[in-house]
Amino acid sequence: MFPYKKYFFPAAALLALAACSKKDDGAYLQTMYIMSVPAQVKVFNADAVEGKKVADAVFKEWKRISDEYNFGEPYAYTSYVNKKAYGEWVRVDDEFLRLLSLSMDYYSLTEGAFDITFAPLWPVWREAAALKKMPSKAEITKALSSMGSEFVQIDREKKMIRFAKPVQINMGGILRGYCLERGYEILRKFAENKYAVELKLGGYMLGFGKRAWSYKVPDPFHEGRFLGRFNFEEGVVMSSSGRDHFVQIEGKLYSHILDLKTGYPIPDFSNLIVYFPSIKEDEYIPSAVLAVMGKRKAFALLGRLKGTAALWIDGSGNAELFSNERSKAAWEKDKSIF
Repeated sequence: MFPYKKYFFPAAALLALAACSKKDDGAYLQTMYIMSVPAQVKVFNADAVEGKKVADAVFKEWKRISDEYNFGEPYAYTSYVNKKAYGEWVRVDDEFLRLLSLSMDYYSLTEGAFDITFAPLWPVWREAAALKKMPSKAEITKALSSMGSEFVQIDREKKMIRFAKPVQINMGGILRGYCLERGYEILRKFAENKYAVELKLGGYMLGFGKRAWSYKVPDPFHEGRFLGRFNFEEGVVMSSSGRDHFVQIEGKLYSHILDLKTGYPIPDFSNLIVYFPSIKEDEYIPSAVLAVMGKRKAFALLGRLKGTAALWIDGSGNAELFSNERSKAAWEKDKSIF
């Protein structure tokens, strides 16, 4: 789980537009920043008019999701619910109910390590990062006592929710996956059987249409170097890197991804990269959820999902590959390193 915009995971943050468009290697390319991460739509074998139509449709939907579920935006849907739901039932729409229900499922799946009520930990780790001093156990315990997705009550039949305690929800940890899910549905309308399209949102990538797709995995300890790449014909890759925004405290590097069951950074972790053959609903699990489960449990769960593959990189940079039977992604080591 990622609680911080600056020091620890940037949750659904403000949209910063920096869009451009051009032809790149025979493809139409459009880029911008969404949720504080770079985003791009790359349409192959399309002219500027058709490429722009596809990219505009995807970015319009991603902007809508960012605006609706941005924890820091006072007029976002999430902010409205956070203001109203303590002590009273608040009616929500189908989309909000689905995302919240998924978040509760992931909370149960991870035994509390993925928890969207992590707001009380923000100031604790923000101060620790600024002062480069570990927070006290008492500070962590106090923050954890004010959290808990078990206090989020859902009436699915009436489509209403309320909080039994004054908690705050932030669903940023699942929004990148949801953006790709929605992007896939848009591409089915605008690009299916016409164009191959690459969608990128931070460390997440979707390859739409059969093509020789490739996802390079950076070496977390050597800038500009790569451990290797996943090659696949179609599918999605999700990355949860604890080294993108690591912090040094008392001379030691800590992952910016927290285990919200303990309140501390995930130990001995650098990155988890996961390949899924499909981004359709119920056919993937966000890498953020898998990361907080730990390597053993994450690999065991992926073993029950057809066609998956993954790479776990520990805190020292050692990589362990998981490849499900009949995986649709092939791992290729960087020969300059190995």
